[in-house]
Amino acid sequence: AKQMYDILVKYKDALEQGKSARTVQFDSKDEQKIAKELFLLTSKPVMYVCNVDEASAATGNKYVEQVREAVKEENAEILVVAAKTEADIAELETYEDRQMFLQEVGLEESGVNRLIKSAYHLLELETFITAGEMEVKAWTYRKGWKAPQCAGVIHTDFEKGFIRAEVIKYEDYIKYGSEAAVKEAGKMGVEGKEYVVQDGDIMHFRFNV
Repeated sequence: AKQMYDILVKYKDALEQGKSARTVQFDSKDEQKIAKELFLLTSKPVMYVCNVDEASAATGNKYVEQVREAVKEENAEILVVAAKTEADIAELETYEDRQMFLQEVGLEESGVNRLIKSAYHLLELETFITAGEMEVKAWTYRKGWKAPQCAGVIHTDFEKGFIRAEVIKYEDYIKYGSEAAVKEAGKMGVEGKEYVVQDGDIMHFRFNV
């Protein structure tokens, strides 16, 4: 009760100053958990997307800086995109053409990709991958989830009967080029129920029901 009271006092002080609930910081995981369970409207994550002219796509402009200044205490994401540039990128047919275009305008990746990554980061979401002979698929899960929980994203039976997970790091797969080569290099991990899944993990679940 004392912990809940302290949390509510912090929120009250912030709200009375005209600040949103997401500006309030909590040090302990217990406080963070309790705060999330209150489901306050202004504690929801927010992203500001600034649509700029093509010349400002890479660097932003004075209006973007005004937005940054206005929301600097809000604990929010700010993303700069140029809609016209994104439309031009979408019309290009090949990956190589898109990369060449991005280099010409001074960008490392498209605004759409950055938007997706920023949204995932803001919502504390990550991706693991499954790969079979017929299909490769990406699955979204909550950051911090353990292997059985992630298995349950595919099917509840996978979580109920979880035995272990065979895990390949994405970077290792890119480096060695195949599952067989990763195994030969001794880079495939075998993980149990307490394994915290990492973003980009390539996973094969063993289960029994």
